[in-house]
Amino acid sequence: RKTMFFPSILMFQTFPCFGGCSKVFSFKRYLTIQSHAKCVSVIKGYRFCTTSSTDGDLTGSNSAKAMENTPAKSSSSKKTKRKQDPMEPAPPASSFPSWAFDKRDYFRFELVHQSKLSRARVGRIHTPHGVVNTPGFVSVATNGALKAVDHRAGDAAGCELMFCNTYHLLLQPGPETIAAMGGLHRFVNRDRPIITDSGGFQVFSLSHGSVHDELNMKSRAGRNNWANTVLKVREEGVDFRSYRDGRPVHLSPETSVLAQKAYRSDIIIPLDELPPYHITTEKLTHSVFLSHRWEARSLREHLKDLREQAMYCVVHGGIDLNLRKHSIEYLSSLPFDGFAIGGSLGKDKDELIDLLRFLMPHVPVDKPNHLLGIADEESIRRAVPWGVDTFDSCYPTRVARHGYLLTFDGVVRLRQGKYATDARPVQEGCECHTCRNYSRAFLHHLIKASEPIGSTLMTIHNLHHMNAAMARTRQAILDGHV
Repeated sequence: RKTMFFPSILMFQTFPCFGGCSKVFSFKRYLTIQSHAKCVSVIKGYRFCTTSSTDGDLTGSNSAKAMENTPAKSSSSKKTKRKQDPMEPAPPASSFPSWAFDKRDYFRFELVHQSKLSRARVGRIHTPHGVVNTPGFVSVATNGALKAVDHRAGDAAGCELMFCNTYHLLLQPGPETIAAMGGLHRFVNRDRPIITDSGGFQVFSLSHGSVHDELNMKSRAGRNNWANTVLKVREEGVDFRSYRDGRPVHLSPETSVLAQKAYRSDIIIPLDELPPYHITTEKLTHSVFLSHRWEARSLREHLKDLREQAMYCVVHGGIDLNLRKHSIEYLSSLPFDGFAIGGSLGKDKDELIDLLRFLMPHVPVDKPNHLLGIADEESIRRAVPWGVDTFDSCYPTRVARHGYLLTFDGVVRLRQGKYATDARPVQEGCECHTCRNYSRAFLHHLIKASEPIGSTLMTIHNLHHMNAAMARTRQAILDGHV
């Protein structure tokens, strides 16, 4: 039996043990006795606990004795506490065990073809739950489910790798529930590859919004009473308020990894900080160094129990090319299994492509790479020649729910009245379920009537279109056109 430490999630009024212990304490009382308490629950043979110097329960005399024996913290001890240097370098590659650099027999990248015209390439990512063809589109299932469609429909539309979100699944239903169900694949009943992120992106992006929001001086605070506010970012991790009920939550590199271990996803991502677009070079540098230290801690936690999971690092640095180079040089020296390009990727597509033009030649070619959160068709078309393997975005499913259908001839806006009597399918020759069975006129009617099935049918088409477009892209590379 292996012991893993999982700090509890704090609540305003009560403190339940993360593993489901029945003992509940007030938040104030928890703060008093937290360093002496230990609650343990066993999930699938693993022990999740909050640890302390006192190996006892939290009830009656034991907790009283624990509090009585607590040495008072003097003011001098606070003064002597070492302040974290924001420029402290992350651990070097030599601090990791030599076996960590060995190739994984359960995860590998296979290069099928390298273009002679560009850095574009065709490959295959081999995972325990199947193969992912690259360049490929990664569908987003934030809460473990694609919006408006089930996994069978998504699989039929050609979806291979699916992206689930640690932040949302951490809050509902929780890692302990998913672990008890045998992991994400069994929980959602899908036997294809799954990738999960660390949760950090949602924590920070929900706080200060997207780059678009920031440039337009918009804030998401007005949309939610709790404002999804980041309470504090420190060396240990990040404290934030839950978007569901406003309770304080602490997320650290270790807890993020342990949550993803409970999910048993094929590819996991370490915790990183996502700074806003408008930030000074000094603060951006501090953020990159912090992300590197967090990622090294995440990797160290991951290596304790591989569970046939691969871990991608996240390359940071914003649009500062020197910091990007520093980030990829450091992270490529560590035993990560792939590279995710994250952080602020620019205010528009031109800045994104300029960044990729500089960065991609520095990314190791023997491992897969992923562009986080970017998967609109124009960005994919411009990024593939620079060697990007996979792209994720909720764009196809989101626009489908608003009546925007993707085709090889452009976007069809089905809300427009001119489609009310259009008997054609959305895309001539498309083999998706929607195009084989329904007309534009009927889909237009469903939108106007606010029928939920309309979102389902249009989402099926958009997912099918994205995967068909990626198949065309792969063939174009093989044929020497890209």
